[in-house]
Amino acid sequence: MSKTDPGHFFEDFRLGQRLVHATPRTITTGDVALYTALYGPRFSLFSSDEFARACGLMSAPVDPLIAFHVVFGKTVPDVSLNAVANLGYAEGRFLAPVFPGDTLSAVSDVIGLKENSNRKTGVVYVRTTGTNQRGEAVLSYVRWVMVRKRDPGAEITEQAVPTLSAAVAPADLTVPEGLDFSNYDWPLAGAPHAFEDYVVGERIDHVDGMAVEEAEHQMATRLWQNTAKVHFNQFERAKDPSGKRLIYGGVVISTAKALSYNGLQNAGLILAINGGRHVAPFFAGGTVFAWSEVLDKADLGGVGALRLRLVATRDRPCDDFPDKDGEGTYNPAVILDFDYWAAVPKRG
Repeated sequence: MSKTDPGHFFEDFRLGQRLVHATPRTITTGDVALYTALYGPRFSLFSSDEFARACGLMSAPVDPLIAFHVVFGKTVPDVSLNAVANLGYAEGRFLAPVFPGDTLSAVSDVIGLKENSNRKTGVVYVRTTGTNQRGEAVLSYVRWVMVRKRDPGAEITEQAVPTLSAAVAPADLTVPEGLDFSNYDWPLAGAPHAFEDYVVGERIDHVDGMAVEEAEHQMATRLWQNTAKVHFNQFERAKDPSGKRLIYGGVVISTAKALSYNGLQNAGLILAINGGRHVAPFFAGGTVFAWSEVLDKADLGGVGALRLRLVATRDRPCDDFPDKDGEGTYNPAVILDFDYWAAVPKRG
């Protein structure tokens, strides 16, 4: 019996199957520094212990996307090692802040399976939960991924596609315990724009662009212990029509989110991921641009929440908000369509 693990192929998954993922990961300030070096985020709540303490927290939490990437990386050897592509996200909720020193573990439950008509691949739906060292859930999300079959002739007897919510309801959003924006320092945050200043339907061009180089995306993906072959194995990728390694979609999400600081300086704290789609593959050497649309607003009492749609493009500035056409076809430059809730201070 082989001691090496080839990963799961589509026919290895079963509805209701629970996957306990290996390698718990302790988050350190080194992770935070590398995240900053790779993506360049500037949100004050995650950059300064003093700023975070003034907002009622014990110190600066890590950017929620760090927790997301760490938990996502845990799942790859069991869920998407043999993936063709990660397809989307839904029902993502950040349930508790994560601080340097916390240790994250992950489990996933298979909630859907659908074989593709070519019988060479299928789509696997999993609900993943990340917990800290106290056993507290810090995040939960659904993702679906296209996975190769080991044997195209293998019969798939159990199939189902889950019904997923279009968005996390405001009543289900979790505000970090103790978070208090009543003494929010607007100048130190970088902009005076409060919850009241944003209107539904408003669009914001984030202006700046950021190139992603080969070495950067390789380092970023290794940082999260993501072992998916499509990101690293050039020998295999040379057989693909593109001939290139795919950039991990999380790199695009974090790069676009960092770019969103310009216009959404006070909306760094993600509370939920409503949905997300990697519209097109992204390869090294391209420059990411981004724009956002305010889809909804919710008053959560002490803080406000904005439902935001973050659209990223490759090598195309977003001053005219490239999007879908009247038939629902995306502009060819669009690479990401990401829908999330973010906490925002109210003017009070």
